[in-house]
Amino acid sequence: MRILFLCLLTLADTHGQVAQTRFVEEPEDQTVVAGQRIVLSCVVLNYSGIVQWTKDGLALGMGQGLKAWPRYRIVGTADSGQYNLEITDAELSDDAVYECQATEAALRSRRAKLTVLIPPEDPTIDGAPEILLRAGTPYNLTCRARSAKPAATIVWYRDGLQQDGAITSTEVLPDGKRETTTSQLAINPTDLDIGRVFSCRSTNDAIPAGKETFVKLNVHHPPTVTLSIQPQTVQEGERVVFTCMATANPEIKGYRWAKGGVIIEDAKENKYDTQVDYTFFTEPVSCEVHNDIGSTNVSTLVDVHFAPRIVVDPKPTVTDIGSDVTLTCVWSGNPPLTLTWTKKESNMVLSNSNQLYLKSVTQADAGQYVCKAIVPRIGVGEREVTLFVNGPPIISSEAVQYAVRGDRGKVECFIGSTPPPDRIAWAWKENILEAGTLERYTVERTNTGSGVLSTLTINNVMDADFQTRYNCTAWNSFGPGTAIIQLEEKEVLPVGIIAGATIGASILVISVLIALACFLYRRRKGSRKDVTLRKLDIKVETVNREPLTLHADREEDTASVSTATRVMKAIYSSFKDDVDLKQDLRCDTIDTREEYELKDPTNGYYNVRAHEDRPSSRTVLYADYRNPGPARYDTRPPSRLSHSSGYAQLNTYSRGPTSDYNAEAAPGPGPPPGTAGGETASQLSYENYGGHAAFPAGAGYATYRLGYGQAPSLDRAPYDAYDPMGKYASATRFSYTSQHSDYGQRFQQRMQTHV
Repeated sequence: MRILFLCLLTLADTHGQVAQTRFVEEPEDQTVVAGQRIVLSCVVLNYSGIVQWTKDGLALGMGQGLKAWPRYRIVGTADSGQYNLEITDAELSDDAVYECQATEAALRSRRAKLTVLIPPEDPTIDGAPEILLRAGTPYNLTCRARSAKPAATIVWYRDGLQQDGAITSTEVLPDGKRETTTSQLAINPTDLDIGRVFSCRSTNDAIPAGKETFVKLNVHHPPTVTLSIQPQTVQEGERVVFTCMATANPEIKGYRWAKGGVIIEDAKENKYDTQVDYTFFTEPVSCEVHNDIGSTNVSTLVDVHFAPRIVVDPKPTVTDIGSDVTLTCVWSGNPPLTLTWTKKESNMVLSNSNQLYLKSVTQADAGQYVCKAIVPRIGVGEREVTLFVNGPPIISSEAVQYAVRGDRGKVECFIGSTPPPDRIAWAWKENILEAGTLERYTVERTNTGSGVLSTLTINNVMDADFQTRYNCTAWNSFGPGTAIIQLEEKEVLPVGIIAGATIGASILVISVLIALACFLYRRRKGSRKDVTLRKLDIKVETVNREPLTLHADREEDTASVSTATRVMKAIYSSFKDDVDLKQDLRCDTIDTREEYELKDPTNGYYNVRAHEDRPSSRTVLYADYRNPGPARYDTRPPSRLSHSSGYAQLNTYSRGPTSDYNAEAAPGPGPPPGTAGGETASQLSYENYGGHAAFPAGAGYATYRLGYGQAPSLDRAPYDAYDPMGKYASATRFSYTSQHSDYGQRFQQRMQTHV
């Protein structure tokens, strides 16, 4: 018991002493970057003994200077109880656990962990500063940050933009404290990456700003090709130019063109000029460019506008009644075409797609169908296809047929359905005949492209045959089909009527030909009338004449008659053939106009100044007449003659009364019936010439007129011409006047010809 008491007393004394000596400051965990200074604090109160530091349990020594540790020393004043541990130029070896001990007081501070941070070495990228890559080949950019504590963090950048997806790994160095970090960034280089810069930046706690390194890419790639067309839309048959633009690294070695996979031998440059057709719409044109790395092929189709072209022809189809049928027809065309299905001879559109679907067909659906394609403003195409629907025979012959009594007659039975009939039989009265001959009847069967024709031939058709009904029945595997045919008599025209009609038609044709020949002859005869025209304007006035009585004593010798006189005599003198006279006077105005147009020897040359005023001229009027005979009047029908040409004028003159005639005019017979004697007279006026010895220009010579009153007494033979007409045959104006002419108002028509 005594010993126990002594132990307790000793412990009580020790406790009292400890309470007096204690740590005011103890070291704490700290972090330092290698190369920097660090101080670990240790302050002991009421202690004057020995204080020492331990590193990972190993005593560093006593006293202010620690000779074994040149970078270590104890700093502070002992009087104040400061025993701080200073470490300069911290190294990785300083990374340890430190403890401050007051050995005489048996005091230990808490343990403090000193962590030394090591920045990574400068990062490196494999292959830097420039990496040669191949386009399209994946590659891993690798960056390493070595000997870092803690392990470095690596971040990738492309042209300054951070990249994600890198794979990072670390490796602990043999010292167990430093680590090497490796980061890999996967890329798939293209021609766009040529000259692109990638960088990696490594950081840790020792160097928050990090360190960065760079690498430049050089990408070899096959040619990058762009194929263009000019113009982009063309009509079939027009020309286009293909242009192949390419870039490559290394340089381009050559070009190759193809169409639809077939090489175009004569195209070697980067442009190809050709004429296009519809095949360019479906067969692409390709341009292949190559270099040392490889080749690139780019192709394109041409937007060619062309009419519809068949791609899949519809095929004839055979089916049974009640089946479903699909008919297919495929067209190509550009711009997009419109497709229609119709049944032949019907306008109803059944489908607008490539397929025509018919459900539960009947024999009525059999026939030809039309598949039509339309390309707006370009063209149209169509195909026909036949649908055969198997069923009982369908007889499509006429219910009433005709024959001629006494001749050979035929009754026809046509079966166009499918399948063809196995058997065809004719029945009439008590007779049945499938083939061959029975008395006057014969049955023949003929296979045509569209069906089977059975013909019942009747020799010497009789009345009884027209009273008989003929039954045509056909059988096939689907059943029978029947048609009842009635034979009726065909009317035949008698041979006499046919012959008469033929003869009548022939006579009519001959008459028309003769009339045409006469008409042409009259026109030709009129065109030969000899009218000589001078280079001055000629006025021609044509009016209807009333019946005239021409006197023989008013004519002169035709040898002195001028051209104009001969023209007048040809019109107004007595003709030997009155029929010819009337035909001449009935000539159409247009025909007469054409006659005079043919007689212009100058072709209108001198009519350029036809509109100018003509010089004043004198007018001498002459009249034609015949010897008066007893009650003889050569009446002529009213005429619609109109003589004009490119240089002719048409004028109308009123007739003077009988009193205008010369007082010496011999008496004669009265006017013809229907004409007031002496009221009117026809005038022939010749102008544009001066006076003449026979007819001076003075007033002493009265105007000569011819009317239907008393004819003047002149000693001239019939049809003799007056002297002035023969002597002044070059007169440039003559006119015909008729009271009955429709051209009552004066009008003028000219033609000018410029040389």
